[in-house]
Amino acid sequence: MFTTRKSWYPFVSPFDPCPPITCKQYVTPPNLYIPFQPPGMQQFTPKQALYAGTLWPAFYDPFFNSREMKMREADTDA
Repeated sequence: MFTTRKSWYPFVSPFDPCPPITCKQYVTPPNLYIPFQPPGMQQFTPKQALYAGTLWPAFYDPFFNSREMKMREADTDA
């Protein structure tokens, strides 16, 4: 499944004094995956575009941290 959220696993030293974060995540912008703007691309209404910060839904990417993502998934499952 395609996602703009990526993860990586850093080296964890046995001598690290802090509890390690074993999996780190980052988000890539959606414009990396669209090399050019195709004609006839779907658009938001002007009001929705002002709210989203972009005219095209393909470029809309709200940032949610991992805790917010888990909360949102739990809300949709219930």
